Amino acid sequence: MTTATVVVEKSVNRIELEQKVKDMYEQVARDPFGEFHFELGRAVAERLGYPSADLDRIPREAVDSFAGVGFHFDLAAIEPGETVLDLGSGSGMDSFIAALRTGANGKVLGVDMTDAQREKAERLRDRDGFTRISYHKAYIEHTPFADNSIDAVISNGVINLAADKDAVFREAARVLKPGARLAISDIITEKELPEGVTCNATLWAACIGGALQQDRYTDAIRAAGLRLVALRSNPQYRFLTASAQKACATYGVKSVSLLAIKD
Repeated sequence: MTTATVVVEKSVNRIELEQKVKDMYEQVARDPFGEFHFELGRAVAERLGYPSADLDRIPREAVDSFAGVGFHFDLAAIEPGETVLDLGSGSGMDSFIAALRTGANGKVLGVDMTDAQREKAERLRDRDGFTRISYHKAYIEHTPFADNSIDAVISNGVINLAADKDAVFREAARVLKPGARLAISDIITEKELPEGVTCNATLWAACIGGALQQDRYTDAIRAAGLRLVALRSNPQYRFLTASAQKACATYGVKSVSLLAIKD
């Protein structure tokens, strides 16, 4: 096993970071048709690989607020009756998709720290009868679930926002059953970001400042006790603003999807 310690970028202010992330994703929940530096909604979801037939079966408003960066449900291979944990569940699109897979005998657990996102997901769940989903106010580094209790952990475009990614991957490993899967999409880089970027909470909230270089990211997964099985780039994902596109070109900021197994 590779041993690695992912150091929290030393000057990022965690309190400021949390507030900026909450502010950003409150806007995503309340006004998904506003101006953002990233794409939202059905068009980007379909381009990333989400089947139209699945999107037709879940609440439209959750799809409108979709801010994911990739597609990983093929990697997750969710089966009927399983328990799935969605880290950073947002307005609920991925948790609703997961509920289609787990069926009447399965269970989906969503975790999000942003009240507006979680409340929107709960309202849509109740309105449309997705009774096997529960949403929980918590941080993705510290979830309220038992050891070895989850069949699949999923997450989409969220882990890059966490100040302590080591803790996120350790938490995923803790709750997963032996042989269970971590299937995620996230933003990483090909080159190390300079301190001027990694210290900037605004750039963290923009899914750029907190992105780790790929080797550091995968080493953190392995250090948590997870075996990396697959990793692929998502060239279909793109940022919209000129400044974000410049960062992508300079530092190789990109979207990936991956699968890891708890042995």
